[in-house]
Order: sequence, then C-alpha cells, then structure tokens
Amino acid sequence: MLMVLHRIFEFGIEIMEISDLTFFFKGPWLAGMDMLVTADPANIHHILSSNFSNYNRGPDFKEVFDALGDGIVTSDSELWKDLRKSYQAKIHHQGFQRFSMSTTASKLKDGLVPFLDHFAEEGASVDLQDVFGRFTFDLILILITGSDPRSLSIEMLEDELAKALDDVGEGLVYRHIKPKFLWKLQNWMRIGQEKKMVEANATIDRVCAKHISAKREEIIRSQEILDISNGKSHEDILTSFIKLDTTKYKLLNPSDDKFLRDTIVAFIVAGRETTASALSWFFWLLSENPQVVAKIRQEIIDTDLSRTGNGQESLDKLVYLHGALFEAMRLYPPASFGRKSPVDSDVLPSGHKVDANCKIIISTYAMGRMRAIWGDDALHFKPERWISENGGLKHEPSFKYLVFNSGPRTCLGKHLAMNQMKTVAVEILRNYDIKVIKGQKIEPVLSFILLMKHGLKVTITKRCST
Repeated sequence: MLMVLHRIFEFGIEIMEISDLTFFFKGPWLAGMDMLVTADPANIHHILSSNFSNYNRGPDFKEVFDALGDGIVTSDSELWKDLRKSYQAKIHHQGFQRFSMSTTASKLKDGLVPFLDHFAEEGASVDLQDVFGRFTFDLILILITGSDPRSLSIEMLEDELAKALDDVGEGLVYRHIKPKFLWKLQNWMRIGQEKKMVEANATIDRVCAKHISAKREEIIRSQEILDISNGKSHEDILTSFIKLDTTKYKLLNPSDDKFLRDTIVAFIVAGRETTASALSWFFWLLSENPQVVAKIRQEIIDTDLSRTGNGQESLDKLVYLHGALFEAMRLYPPASFGRKSPVDSDVLPSGHKVDANCKIIISTYAMGRMRAIWGDDALHFKPERWISENGGLKHEPSFKYLVFNSGPRTCLGKHLAMNQMKTVAVEILRNYDIKVIKGQKIEPVLSFILLMKHGLKVTITKRCST
C-alpha cells in the first residue's frame, strides 16, 4: 500500500475490478490495519439498510475521529437517534429552508459575484476550488452562527478555523493508513501530523467557544431573539440548539458547551468542503465537456430564470443541470469512503465472512467507476445517464449511488445542498466563462473529502448580456 499511496484511489479501483468489488486487506501483524474493502451494492445495501442494526461506527471510530467530538458524524445508537431527530427537525423546517435560500442568494450577490467580477476585470488567474471553499465556509458559518467570517474576499486571507479543519481532515486519513500504535505514539509525543492535529483541535475548541459565548449573550440580551420560534422568522442553527427542548431529546444537553461545540463541527463538516468539492469537480468536468455547458445554458434560457428568479419551483425545472451535478458526484464523490463495523459476526451477500468489530471500508470513489455497476461507459461523464425517456430525473437506488449515503443515515441536507449548488452553477454559467489553465495536474488529494490536490486554476471572463 505504501508503494501505491500516491495513486491509492486508482489502485483501489484496479483491485475492485479483479476481485468482484470486494477484497480483504491484510495489514502488518498487530498494526490494527486489517480491513475489508467493498464497492458491492448488495453488500452496501445489507450493511447500511437491511441489516443496519448490526453495523455501527466500530469500537475505535471515536478514538480515530476524536477531533469531531460526539456529533452525529461519530455517534451511534440512542444518542445518534436523538441527534438525527433534532437535526431533521431543524433542517426540514420551512423557516430554515427559506433562511438557507435567502442566505445563499445574499452571499452570491454580495460575495461571489463581486469577487468574480474583480478577477474578470483584472484578467488574473484564481484557484476556483479555494473560491468555492471560502464561499461554502462563509455560507455554513452564517447558517450555524448568524455571523459571516468573510473569508471570501479579494485579499484571500486565511481563516484560522477553516485551516484547522483542513489539518484535521488530513490527519484523519493518515490515521487510516498508519498502524494505530504509531499515530498514537506521535500524538503522545506531539510530533508530525499528530502535532498539527492537536494544535488544530485546540483552535477549533477556542473558536467554537467564542461563538457559543457570544450567542448565549445575544439570546439573553435580546428578547426579540427569544421570541423567534413561531416560524415567522429564522433562527440560526446555534440559537436553535441552545434553546433546544430537552423533553423531546433526552440525551442532548444544550447547556453543555461541548455538545454545542460538537454540533457546530458536525454541521461544518457536513456542509462546507463537501459542497466545495462537488462544485470544483463539476466545473472542471464542464471545461472538458463544452457540449454539456451549452445544454445547461440552453436549459437556463428555456426556464427563463431571469424572469422567475432562483426560487424552488424554477430550480426544480433544471433537470439537465441536476443530472450533470449528480454525474460529477458519481465520478468524484465528496466523501471518498465510509467506514463501518459489525456488532456481531456476519456473512455479506458477496459471501465474505466478517468478524465482530472488524473494519469495513466502503469505497464511494470506486463505486462510481465500476463497469459492473454503471456499464462499459462508467468512466465517461454523461449527464444523460440521469435523464429518463420522458425528460424527468431518473432514480437510482442509494446503495448504488452512495453520494448522499443510504438507509437510516441518508444525508438530511441533500435537498439544501442541491439547491445551493444549482444556484451557484446558474449564476456562474449565465454570467461568466470559466477557462481552466492548461498544464496543471488535476488529481484528488488523499483525504476523506475528495478535493483537488493542487486546486483548480482558472481565468474568468464576463459574458455579454443577451
């Protein structure tokens, strides 16, 4: 594995192809690296849906992902059920969905558009992945805390929380490819990647504590905010969770700052780099497929968004754009892999026996590229794959298309994320030409979130109004 680490995603695909989508990886003795790796939809349906109760995060998951705390990303059992119910109540509330739509529109108008206009006028190149990362970071922080960090600016200043989260993400991947005793020793000695993890975690704790303290003071100070719970206005996520009705969620403790810190981190992890990753790969794939750009632009014209606006009804009509985004995420899923462990030993549909507490890695990256799953054209970017004969969206089961997870853990923010991406894509494609600078190496970074290793350098040109 060390020999192929620089091309681990492609290597995984090659092994999957010759092993009928599932194989055992045997690590060094006592290194804690033995694992079963699968991209088999039947196995995934079994693990994530039909036998869901027997599969959880595993005994050492929280230890590996300690920086993420006890949020919905790392929890299991009754705590996870309470967290999911509380998250679902918030995300699916019509007031919050309107808040998300209006915040996205506002951040586009006051943040992204002036930024793109500036670089179009200057004629200078810019890293589009960095731009999307800053846009989504600002957006999710507004939705969580009500305050805009304004990391998306012409100066491109570094935000300490965003940097800390990047360091944590990188460290988590290395914990999967190093023997457990080695990364724990490095953590104890405060050296290497683990030193960066410790420092990043301290930064996350400090910044979250500042937001929590400020929000508590704001709630106490403002009777107006205390009264916002009737759907006539919006609440940011942090305000909602500070005021959480604990009679509905017995295991949640909004008076505990650590609970609130873990909630903040969980929402950032779910809504920041995932969307930025999807948009980055989407626009790179568009640069390689100009015919797709032409079709999306024609669909935007036919929908007449300039008259109807980017409301929900208008966005729902953009079927081809939806298919193109889905196709980009099939090839480049924001989350490159998932991890599960059986509580009791089991036999998977593929015939593989798994012992209790063994490590199972589900490769979402490999899944989207398997000819056995998607056909001989699996490696081709084809938005038409998602369009039915009558022109509507074609449905694929979630255990085959795992981008938004599957079963009881299906992503709660799928609808909001798709709306955000469509809104951004429409704004850019309608008003700008994005040209990818030739000669740069486009490859995924070794990380849980599938970002581009070297970014995406582009130039921006303002389109003439029609």
